[in-house]
Amino acid sequence: MSKRRIKKIAIIGSGIMGSGIACHFANIGVDVLLLDIVPRELTDKEKAKGLTLEDKVVRNRLVNDALTASLKSKPSPIYNQKFASRITTGNLEDDIAKVADVDWIMEVVVERLDIKQQVFEKLEKYRTPGTLITSNTSGIPIKFMSEGRSEDFQKHFCGTHFFNPARYLKLFEIIPGPKTDKAVLDFLNEYGEKFLGKTSVVAKDTPAFIGNRIGIFSIQSLFHAVKDLDLTIEEVDKLSGPVIGRPKSATFRTVDVVGLDTLVHVANGIRENCPKDERLELFELPDFINTMMENKWLGSKTGQGFYKKVRKEDGSSEILSLDLNTLEYRPSKKAKFATLELTKTVDKVVDRFKILVKGKDKAGEFYRKSFTALFAYVSNRIPEITDELYKIDDAMKAGFGWEHGPFQIWDAIGVEKGIELMKAEGLEPAAWVNDMIASGNTSFYTVKEGATYFYDIPSKKQTKVPGQDAFIILDNIRKTNEVFKNSGVVVEDLGDGILNVEFQSKMNTIGGDVLAGLNKAIDLAEKDFDGLVVGNQGPNFSVGANIGMIFMMAAEQEYDELNMAIKYFQDTMMRMRYSAIPTISAPHGMALGGGCEISLHADKVVAAAETYMGLVEFGVGVIPGGGGSKEMALRAQDLFQKGDVQLNILQEHFLTIGMAKVSTSAYEAFDLNLLQEGKDIVVVNKDRQIAVAKQHARLMADSGYTQPVRRDDILVLGKQALGMFLVGTDSMQDSNYISEHDMKIANKLAYVMAGGDLSEPTRVTEQYLLDLEREAFLSLCTERKTLERIQHMLTKGKPLRN
Repeated sequence: MSKRRIKKIAIIGSGIMGSGIACHFANIGVDVLLLDIVPRELTDKEKAKGLTLEDKVVRNRLVNDALTASLKSKPSPIYNQKFASRITTGNLEDDIAKVADVDWIMEVVVERLDIKQQVFEKLEKYRTPGTLITSNTSGIPIKFMSEGRSEDFQKHFCGTHFFNPARYLKLFEIIPGPKTDKAVLDFLNEYGEKFLGKTSVVAKDTPAFIGNRIGIFSIQSLFHAVKDLDLTIEEVDKLSGPVIGRPKSATFRTVDVVGLDTLVHVANGIRENCPKDERLELFELPDFINTMMENKWLGSKTGQGFYKKVRKEDGSSEILSLDLNTLEYRPSKKAKFATLELTKTVDKVVDRFKILVKGKDKAGEFYRKSFTALFAYVSNRIPEITDELYKIDDAMKAGFGWEHGPFQIWDAIGVEKGIELMKAEGLEPAAWVNDMIASGNTSFYTVKEGATYFYDIPSKKQTKVPGQDAFIILDNIRKTNEVFKNSGVVVEDLGDGILNVEFQSKMNTIGGDVLAGLNKAIDLAEKDFDGLVVGNQGPNFSVGANIGMIFMMAAEQEYDELNMAIKYFQDTMMRMRYSAIPTISAPHGMALGGGCEISLHADKVVAAAETYMGLVEFGVGVIPGGGGSKEMALRAQDLFQKGDVQLNILQEHFLTIGMAKVSTSAYEAFDLNLLQEGKDIVVVNKDRQIAVAKQHARLMADSGYTQPVRRDDILVLGKQALGMFLVGTDSMQDSNYISEHDMKIANKLAYVMAGGDLSEPTRVTEQYLLDLEREAFLSLCTERKTLERIQHMLTKGKPLRN
C-alpha cells in the first residue's frame, strides 16, 4: 500500500469553523480548496453594480466574504497573511468537480444531519475512490452520516473534530464510523499530531465525544453549584481560572466567548441522547440560563452575556457583571478567598490542589464539590466514551486549555483522598477505581525511565502512554537526568551527548543566576558533551531580562555594577555564538527582549509555530543591551547590496527595534529577520520541539561542527546612516508622533546601528558594536524618564509610553 500524503484538501463550508480550518491547513503548507453554497439573491451593492446571479463574483460571494472576515479576525487564524494564497475559493455548483483532485475532503457545514447527508451524496459523485472524507461535527453521531454511501466511502469516512479557533486549540478528535478502516484512523492520528500540531485523540461515537462531554458537564456542574454555594460569577471565575491551571477566561467569560447558545445546544444534545447518564439532571438548564437565552444574552456575539461592556459618561469603558439572583447587571466586584491566599507562594499549579481542597472557607467547599463531581463523572465515562483514561486528560488539556486533566488532578490530591472527599459529598467512583487500588496501584499515572505510564483497566497494570517516542517531556527526566542546578536553571542530559538548559525563574526572566547557569551549561557541554539546547516547556520561553534588577542598580546609581551586568549578558550571548559545540534555541510562546536575544545568538533556532518574538526594550525606555542592537545591525549588513538599498535595509531593522515589533507567529519572525531562512526552522507541534532541537544539535555535531571565527567584517555606514536616522526622529518628534524621550532612545539606537559617527562606511568587529550598545544602554539608564517607565512596568505590568 502506497504511503498516503496530503497535498491538497477540500473544505466544504466556509463559516467561522470552515475558514479557520482552511487557514490552518494553509499554515502547514497544504493547498486548500474552500467551497460554499451559491447565494440565492443579490445584495444592494451588487444590484447597484449591475451584477447578476450568474456573475462569478456573486456566485463566490459567500465563501470570499467568509474567508476575508476570518483573515481579518483577531487572533489571526493564519501564521502569515501571505499563506492565504494557498487557499482557492469556489462554490458547490461550479467547482464541486474539483474535489476529484484532492487527497482529503472535509465537510464543515451547519450541524444538521439532513444537510450533511445531502452534501455527502453530492460529493460522492465526484470523489475519487480512496480519498479521505471526514466531517467536522461537534456531536452528530458519525454512524448516521455515512448511511447509504458506498463501501469505499464508508471505509474512508470518519469524524475529525477541530476545536475553535482551529489554529490555537490543540484537540483533534477522530471518531470512527461503523466501517472506518483502521489504517485511516492510524493515519489521521499521526497526521494530526505530526503535521497539524494537535493532540490527536481517537474517541468513541458517543454524544459530544470526549472533550465536550466532559467540558460541558464541568460547566453545567458549576452552573448548578453557583447558587447552592451563593457565589458570584466573578468568584467562580476567580476560583476556576489560572489558580487551577485553567485559562484566564475561566468559566463564565469562556461561555461568553464561545456563545451561550453553542453551550446550550451541546448540553441539550447530551441530555436528549444520554438517558443512562447518572448525572443527567446536571444537563438540565437552570432557570437563569433559560432567561438569558430568551433575552438573547448570548455573550460576545450579542454584546452581553454573563458580562457586559458599557461606555461611561466620561467616555471610559466598564465591565458589568450579571447578578444571577436579580438578573440585573452591576459593577464587577473583586473576588478574594483565604484559601487562595495560601497558594500564592506555590508556583506549580499541581502542588496547589491538595491545599485547595483543605480550605475552610467557601472556596474550599467549592473545590471539594466541583472536583469530586468531576472525578466521579470521568470515572463513570470509562468505557462509555473511551477505554483509556489518559485520553480524557488529553482531551481536556488540548480542547479546553486545562493544564492538568481530571485524573492528573485526582492523582495530585491522592486517589484514596479523592474517594474519601467524594463519599463525603455523597458520590461514589466507578467500580474499576476501587479495583485499581485493590490491585496495588495507588495512582492513575507513573513515570518510569522518562516515560509516562497510565493505569490500563482491563490488564490492571501500568501501561506506557503510546506516541511518546517523538517527545521529550522535561518534567519526566528532570530529577533523574539532572547534571547541574542553581536557582535559575536546571541542566538536563537529553541523551545522545546533548544537554538541555531549562530556565526555572519566574516567567523565565533572565537574571544573573540564569546567565550563570547558561555559562555553566556551555562549560559542561564543551567538556563532556556534543551540543546544547536552550529550551523549556513552560507557558513562555522567556519574557526577557530581569528589569527589577536593572531598576535597582540604576535607581541606586550603581553604574559600574550595571555595566558589568550588561557586559555579562553580552559575553554570555557571545559564548553561545562562539562556543565549541552547536547551540540550539527552542523558543515558544513569548520570546521577548533578552529571550529574543538568546535566539539571535544561537547556531540554530527550532521555534514553535506559536512563538511571539521581538526586541521590546523601547517600551521600558532602553535599547536592546544583550547583543540585540548589535545583531540587527549585523543582520542588516549581511543583506546589504550595492547602492542606496543599504540604507533601506538598515532602516527596516532599526524600525523592528524602534517600534518594538513582535511577531504573531514564528513565520512572521522570518519577515522581521529575527529568524533566518535556510538556518532556522519551525515546529508546528510544541510537544515535539525539544526532541527536534536535540536531533538538530546531534546532526550538527555529527556533521563536523567547528567553532566559528569571530566576525570582524561588519560593514557600518557611519554618518551616512546616522544622518538619515536623526532627520527621521527629529521629524517624528516635531509631528508629535513620538515624545522627546522616545527621540532620545531612538537616537541612541541610531548611533549603535550606524556604527557611530564614522566619516565613511567602515568594517568593524562585533565587539565594537557591543561596546557602543552597552554605552547607549547605560546612558539611557541615567535618564529619569527611563526609571519612571521601568517602575511603571514593574508595578502595572505594562510599558509606559510618554
